[in-house]
Amino acid sequence: MSEQSPSVLFVCVHNAGRSQMAAVLTHALGGGRVSVQSAGSEPGERVHPAVVEAMAELGLDLSREFPKPLTDQAVEGAGIVITMGCGDACPVHPGKHYLDWELPDPAGQPLEVVREIRDGIQRRVEQLLGDLGIAPAALPAVSRRE
Repeated sequence: MSEQSPSVLFVCVHNAGRSQMAAVLTHALGGGRVSVQSAGSEPGERVHPAVVEAMAELGLDLSREFPKPLTDQAVEGAGIVITMGCGDACPVHPGKHYLDWELPDPAGQPLEVVREIRDGIQRRVEQLLGDLGIAPAALPAVSRRE
């Protein structure tokens, strides 16, 4: 994890919730100092609407994002691969640094639950950035409805 510009790949099954939230949070909190991608072992059709709404509450726009397939090239290009519930469907490449973040799937969950998942991801991303020696940047100031 001593690269000049760390690269992180977030992987979940559908790339429609957890990995999308983690990628946009890492990009925003990392202030552009981290190369970030997300992908899914079985990509869904779209990012879950509740995920888009929960992230918009933080001033982060996921409305143009879409699920992307997991490729060997994406894994090979990442310094850190963080899996989120994709189990055996995630390829393992020797020499890569893997972390597994056990998080509930936001699919079909009400907004209140998605917020909890989002906040848990944010805490993990802040810890990851700290481990990489990167002080988290501030998120856009927005009013948060709860």
